[in-house]
Formats: sequence, structure tokens, C-alpha cells
Amino acid sequence: MSVVKQIKPLVTKALKELYNFDVDEDDLTINITKPEFEGDYTLVLFSFVKTLKKSPEVIGKELGDLLTAQHATIFHSYNVIKGFLNLTITNDYWINFLQTNFLAVHFGKKEPNGITVVVEYSSPNTNKPLHLGHLRNIFLGWSATEILKANGYEVFKTCVANDRGIHICKSMLGYQKFGDSATPKSTNVKGDHFVGDYYVQFEQVYKEQVKDLVSSGVNEEEAKKEAPMMKEAQKMLHDWEQGEPEVLTLWKKMNEWVYQGFDETYKRIGNEFDKVYYESDTYIIGKRFVEEGLQKGVFFKKQDGSVCIDLTADGLDEKLVLRKDGTSLYITQDLGLADEKYKDFQYNESFYVIADEQNYHMNVLKLILQKLKKPYADGIYHLSYGLVELPTGRMKTREGNVVDADDIMDEMVSVAAKHTEELGKVKDFSEAELKELYDIIGLGALRFFLLRVDPKKKMIFNPEESIDFHGFTGPFVQYTHARIKSILRKGKADPTYKLGSNELLPGEKELIVLLEQYPVMLEQAAEEHNPSVLAIYAFTVAKTYNTFYAEHSVMNAESADKKQLRLQLSEMTANVISSAMHLLGINVPERM
Repeated sequence: MSVVKQIKPLVTKALKELYNFDVDEDDLTINITKPEFEGDYTLVLFSFVKTLKKSPEVIGKELGDLLTAQHATIFHSYNVIKGFLNLTITNDYWINFLQTNFLAVHFGKKEPNGITVVVEYSSPNTNKPLHLGHLRNIFLGWSATEILKANGYEVFKTCVANDRGIHICKSMLGYQKFGDSATPKSTNVKGDHFVGDYYVQFEQVYKEQVKDLVSSGVNEEEAKKEAPMMKEAQKMLHDWEQGEPEVLTLWKKMNEWVYQGFDETYKRIGNEFDKVYYESDTYIIGKRFVEEGLQKGVFFKKQDGSVCIDLTADGLDEKLVLRKDGTSLYITQDLGLADEKYKDFQYNESFYVIADEQNYHMNVLKLILQKLKKPYADGIYHLSYGLVELPTGRMKTREGNVVDADDIMDEMVSVAAKHTEELGKVKDFSEAELKELYDIIGLGALRFFLLRVDPKKKMIFNPEESIDFHGFTGPFVQYTHARIKSILRKGKADPTYKLGSNELLPGEKELIVLLEQYPVMLEQAAEEHNPSVLAIYAFTVAKTYNTFYAEHSVMNAESADKKQLRLQLSEMTANVISSAMHLLGINVPERM
């Protein structure tokens, strides 16, 4: 149990004893004491002033006196600064904590809580390869899942493949016109890249056709509809929906090429799904919801035959859920998919990792499910994130300037190799070991860079900046872990050694206090659905250890007691760094 969770019931008990005042533990605000003040943890007192009719200084003194008198094994001293009670924890508490936990590889992780969560992420279109933006989505979804698991949730990872629609027909038509019976195997091109090239070719030809029509006097909006390539793609979509055999055969073949390519990329980044859903199935299921909604009076049919829901009373707009020709929209499909996932997993909560461009869509989805009185509606949660941009601006697939996921991973591994070789510390590595190391560093740098930013924020990706061995980067944390492992190869902490009740030096105590906060950081990352909490924490631990190591020798410590203390500190730091980084999907090498 973290020290904060131990302090809270002691404070509520003290308030009851001193003032006969009942307060819920969740209403107490206890923060880490700011570095400019003496103390470890700070209790905010302002919320008690009105009820107790005493100044915060008086409340702080009376609480501090009682806590230090009754719980001397935990509280060493206190001080009151305005409305804040700063509490200093005893050295014995910190030393006992370290001895109890320094070998606990599962430190901070919780027992099962009986709550089931489904996390949907990636959800690519099958007309192009995964790109840099997908990687932020995948890393967020994967990490959010693992963080929830560490907090006791049962979690299932799902994906929906957007395998139908006009965008898929564009790549199919491009292949029909320009493919000349080529295949990924015959061209030695990865399947998703192979198909994506024909999507780009379609867009290039289509763009020229629109330009020609506009030059001949057709307005741009009409030109986009009347361009021959678009009309052919629309016909292909109609043929697909009618089940035309030749179109279906081409569709299945090209999708299979894409899935094979996706699987290679997923395998490289260590990603897997418990179940993949397909839009070509879910769009049919969604239509059943429309019938149900009409019967319940939640939806209404317009004169032209289209079906809508009026959400104006909820501060939104009127929303179309079925077109007049009976075809479905994204919202129709998502309604059906929500129900399918509930049938499969009986979830309490369902997370959607989708870019913030879809904030409105997700609000509508949840609201419709609530109006349909679905038992899972309140558990819908949108893990919204900002887009990834390049220093040159936003990526656009149709213009062919997207950074493919495979290409950026290759580049990251190449940059990792260059930087590592410049340091000159890998001369005793075999060729196979170097290849593995460069993969670990390069992909770790990429993952850390995309996860270190709060998901809600947009970000600009810079490969060189992400690989720096000295900045706020994955390689810096990985290097610190390797350094600690190098120390521990020279000397191991003795689990039977009983540390004495000695004075903790500033660097030692700062590191112990930080390590003790790992369970709280895990909880915060889960509550906020924010892996950046762990990225920042892992970096802070690494930075704090390096400062500690610069100030205090481990192997040549001034006494046997100090040597064991610092070895235990090193062991626990390595375990916590490894745990936090693995929850981000990042491997930490034993040596670098």
C-alpha cells in the first residue's frame, strides 16, 4: 500500500478525534511536497476552514501534533506553510519499504477487479499501408490496454478493418487499370504498400480529370462528381454491394494482400488483437439498430425514406443514420459493432482509440446508444488523441506524402545504429546482437516519442530528436537501465541483509520516495487513460538515478550498510524502469 493511502485514513481519523468532523478519504488532497519546502507529502487544509471555523495554520498545527504523536513510525516531523501541512516521513519507513519491495518485479500491479474492458484501436482502411498516424493510435491503444491490465482489469484488444466503401474501390479500380496482373510477390513489394500505390495512382489520375473538367468550364464541385474515374469507382461500389462475382473476387484478393502486409507490421511492433471485426459485416448488423430505433420512436423516417435522429435537445444536430437508398453510414456501422462487441465480451467499458477529428461522432454514438437504453451505453469512452504532423506539415495519403509506418521504423533503426556507433561502446557485440540492439533502441525511441505527449495534444514527429541519448527520450531511459544492470553484474543485493536504521542521504531518499510513487503513477495513467504519465515517470526515475549515481558510489560505498542500501536501490530502480517501459511496449536492454 502506498504511503498516501496509509496517510489518508490516519488524517480522517485525526479529524474525527480532534473536531468530531467526518470527511471522506477521497475528498482529501495530498500531494508530493514541492521541492522548495521541507517535507515529503502535503495535505491541503483550505477545505476544512469554513466547517471547523479555524485558521489553516491552527488546523495544520493541531493535526501535525496529533499525527506525529500517535504515528511516530510513519511521521518524523511536520511544518505548516499557510494552508498546507507538510509531512516528513521517517527514514525507517522508507528503508523498510525498500527492503520489502526491491525484488518485487510485479510491484505496483493490482489483483483482478472483475471489470471487463474492450479497447478498439488501429482500425485501418484496407487501401493503403499503416502510416505514422496509425502508429500513434496503435501505441496508445496497446499501452492503454496493458496499463489497464496492470490495474486489475480484464482487457480485450479489438480492431475493425475498414474493408468496404468508395476508398477501397479506388485502389481496386487503380489496380484494374494500371496493375497489369502484377502481384506483391511478382514485384517484391509488401502487400499493403503494393495496394496503396494503386490508390495513389487513382487519385493522381482523378485529380487531372477534375482539373481538365474545370478548365472546360465545369464548376469544381460538379467536376469531382463527373470525373470518369470517380464514376467508375462509384459503379464498382454499386457492383460490390450487389455481390457482382468479379468485383468480389478482386476485393477479396486485394484485401488479403493488405492483411498480409498489416500482419508483418503488427508483428514487428509486437501488436496483436483478440478479435478483428470487418466493416463489410458490421454495416449489415447496424441496419437492425435502425429498425429497432424506429420501433422505439428514437429514430424517425423522412419523406425521402432516409432515417434520422433529432439530437438538438441534447445540444447536437439532427443526425442521419440511414440514407434514403437504404445504405448505411459510419454511425450505423458503429452502432452494430458496439452491440457485437458486447455479445462477444460482455464488457463494462468499451474504449475507442480514435483521433480528435471524430469527437462529435463519438458523442453521437454514445448518446444514441443511451437513448436506445443499451446496457453498455454508459461504458462507452472515447480515448481521443491529436494528429501527428511532420515538421513540414500535415500528411495526406491522396497526395502521396504520408510517412509509411514501415519506412519510419526502418529510418529509426538506422538512426539508432548511427548514434550508437558514434558512442563506440558496442565493439564486443556480435552482428546478431547489434541488429537486435538497434531494433530495441530505434523502435523504443519511436514508441517513447509518440507516447510521451498527452494523447489530447497534437504533436510534431522528429526522428533525430527522438533518438537523443541525453534528452527526454526512450534511449536515455534504456541506457540508464543498461547502466544499472552493468552495476548489478558487479555486485548483487543480498535479500537476507538487514539494513540498519541509518540516515538517508538526499540522493538516496529522493530516489526511494520516487520509486514508492510507482503504484500511484500506474493508477493515474489508468484513470486518465494517458500513457504519457508513465513515460514522464520513467524518464524522471532514470534522471534521478543518474543524479544519485553521480553523487554516491555503489560498489565503493562508505560502509557495508550503504553498499547494500544502494544495491537494493539499483535493483528496484531497474525493476520499476523495466515495468513502466514494458507497459509502453518498450524493451529495455541489459547492456548498451
